[in-house]
Amino acid sequence: MNQGFLKLLLLFLFAVCSTAYAQDHNFNQSWLFLNEGAEGAEAINFDDSGWRNLDLPHDWAIEGPFDEKYNARCGGLPFYGTGWYRKHFKTPEGAKGKIVRIEFEGAMYDAHVWVNGEFVGRRPYGYIGFEFDISKQLKYNGDDNVVAVRLTPQNLSSRWYPGAGIYRNTWLKVDEPVHVAQWGTYITTPTVTDEKAAIQNETTIQNKTNQIVKVEIKHEYFSPDGKLAANISESLDIEANSSTVSGLFCYIDKPQRWDLETPDLYEAVTTITQNGKVVDTYKSCFGIRTISYTTEGFFLNGKPVKFKGVCLHHDNGALGAAVYRRADERKLQIMKAMGVNAIRTSHNPPSKELLELCDEMGIIVQDEAFDVWKLAKVENGYNVFFEEWAERDLKDMIRRDRNHPSIVMWSIGNEIIEQKLKQGGWRMAKMLNEYCKEIDPTRPTTAGFNNYPNPYDNNMAQQVDIAGMNYKPSKYSEVHENYPQLPVYGSETSSCTSSRGVYHLPIEKYKTHESKQVSSYDLIGPPWAYPPDIEFHFHEKNPHIMGEFIWTGFDYLGEPTPYGGKDNSTNGMWNADWPARSSYFGAVDLCGFPKDRFYLYQSQWTEEPMIHLLPHWNWKGMEGKTIPVYCYTNCDEAELFLNGKSLGKRVKGKDFTTLKVKFLRYEPEMFDSPYRLSWEVPYQEGSLKVLAYKNGKAILEKEINTAGKPAKVSLSVDREEIDADGRDLAYITVRIEDKNGNLCPMADNLVNFELEGAGELIAVDNGNAATTEPFQASYRKAFSGMCLAIVKASKTAGKINFKASSKHLKSDEIIIQTK
Repeated sequence: MNQGFLKLLLLFLFAVCSTAYAQDHNFNQSWLFLNEGAEGAEAINFDDSGWRNLDLPHDWAIEGPFDEKYNARCGGLPFYGTGWYRKHFKTPEGAKGKIVRIEFEGAMYDAHVWVNGEFVGRRPYGYIGFEFDISKQLKYNGDDNVVAVRLTPQNLSSRWYPGAGIYRNTWLKVDEPVHVAQWGTYITTPTVTDEKAAIQNETTIQNKTNQIVKVEIKHEYFSPDGKLAANISESLDIEANSSTVSGLFCYIDKPQRWDLETPDLYEAVTTITQNGKVVDTYKSCFGIRTISYTTEGFFLNGKPVKFKGVCLHHDNGALGAAVYRRADERKLQIMKAMGVNAIRTSHNPPSKELLELCDEMGIIVQDEAFDVWKLAKVENGYNVFFEEWAERDLKDMIRRDRNHPSIVMWSIGNEIIEQKLKQGGWRMAKMLNEYCKEIDPTRPTTAGFNNYPNPYDNNMAQQVDIAGMNYKPSKYSEVHENYPQLPVYGSETSSCTSSRGVYHLPIEKYKTHESKQVSSYDLIGPPWAYPPDIEFHFHEKNPHIMGEFIWTGFDYLGEPTPYGGKDNSTNGMWNADWPARSSYFGAVDLCGFPKDRFYLYQSQWTEEPMIHLLPHWNWKGMEGKTIPVYCYTNCDEAELFLNGKSLGKRVKGKDFTTLKVKFLRYEPEMFDSPYRLSWEVPYQEGSLKVLAYKNGKAILEKEINTAGKPAKVSLSVDREEIDADGRDLAYITVRIEDKNGNLCPMADNLVNFELEGAGELIAVDNGNAATTEPFQASYRKAFSGMCLAIVKASKTAGKINFKASSKHLKSDEIIIQTK
């Protein structure tokens, strides 16, 4: 074999830091799907010849259509009903006499699974992975096997868009009767110094034979550069038809720590040998790091770290809930550019891919289990399953995720209704906290409490290690004084809403607007919400607060607050302001295009000099009238110019911008923000330019020009080369520009797309939260001058030729290479 190729192969193998080892067969291809009830579809001889053929992961609801008969709170999409999936397959060669399991990383929801007509199991919670041993149901003589999956997601089961279908990956896992259990390694680092780190590995080994077996278990630890760093082994006996835990520790010298700036990952390769034969090899990624919490803050590797965090729902906009690694990677890259260092997986266990990416990119994670316990927020929510399934779902989440160094907290719930109970609620919190500690005592527990002071008065906040506060920044000091032993952070903050590129004048704090959009001056929100500036202010006053998780980093499907309905209203349909059907909360819109708020956070959360200017400068008919102009920067001061004439300098922290801010539990109606610079500018078309100064020197500028008539379509792509693996994505930004290349901020031209070559157009969007245009189409209107096309690579290397055209405008095209 060519030595260069061998080296690349070895590097690839070491880079695959997951438990998807050699015996795991990707099971995503060639499923059959029917989006309706089908009596007897679990039977092996059922006629499925008319069903649709597709590959997983798959979200049937994102295909639409949008319809007012569906709840806008859940995206106005058909996510409920019955869906059937069937797959015909041969048992892998050599599997007879071994253990064969089928694994689903997530299926939405109430999955019932049959193999060859025999029921093998059920899993209601759509966000949790599960597997079934199907060894006894399979045929081993080359005959056809059939797996059938029925999903029955219910209406009024979610407060956001949950998706539908087998939306995460599936695997067929073939093992010897003696093997490492699902999520079977638990790797911790109880001692870490610059000189050495203790690596503790507790591995669960299953013996599916009818006799006692003697095995040798060996752990090899490989450093981030692929070199063997340590190894250790032991022999042990395992009773028949049982499992045992091997507990071994060893030291790694001069450990490379996992940190935000250097997210170094180690790989553990666990080998089980029986009678001199290797019977299982299991790979696990982990990081060497320390975490600690005090009432003075959070510490990573002994250094204080503030959470610059965002809450993220699990959907990826126009792609729906279906998992694409590149979609999550792009989302996290955009968040890091905003200055984000932490993610809250609101309000459910995330995909495996998201956690792997956070490990690799140096982002800390709060892993959240539930949005509801026994008391309902919506009629058919998780409350229906809580009593029977909560323990298993929570423990399985932690077993699956506990080797990820990025995870620093387990959250047992969000805004739980039981906060209001004087008795009973705290006991449930205590029970869930104990489940967490049983599976992983190395990380603290938390929950997001929004009903202050009830969770404290009712002894619930005291049951978790860290109390999260939702939307109560003015109470931080009071909580610290009254409960000095409890570390505190903003588990959900701000809830400011806006529409990218939309500005309503005069500036006012309205509830809703006839346009069904929200002004991007970053002031508007529901009654509990407030501008980001308020949270910045109270963090400065309370330096012990560990940071915040804003609601939200990205817009998401469903919950179109401030339109449509009232939060937590059981049985509530949110269609009063149709077609408003998606979130306005994000600092980034559904396409991944930054809103102005993105730059306000960037001005507080990043150090590399930046400057941003708003609004756009197209105000025909407003000549001579005053336009409020805002500047967000992390520099010392800024100077604004209109058509070359200086309108004066503003100094950050000294010159204030007065904001209307009245919200619940906060009396003042106005707030003088030191975080925004502003000018009142009489409008005249032309150039609006701002200079940023650092230490008295102008170092940056931003210019906005009045755009002329739309003249052309302009394309850019996030990556010009992508993998020919059938799953990799290219995101193409589409802009409507005038003849000079200025964005036309009011443009809503219809853009048509054509694609030829080694890929397909799988989704389009424009960030407009109030439109029923389909996500799966070959066209899209621009919104605030922009729209998006998402292209997926085929499995054949080659070129993708992509063209965008619009009536009366100059077209554009782009080439993407797949390799």
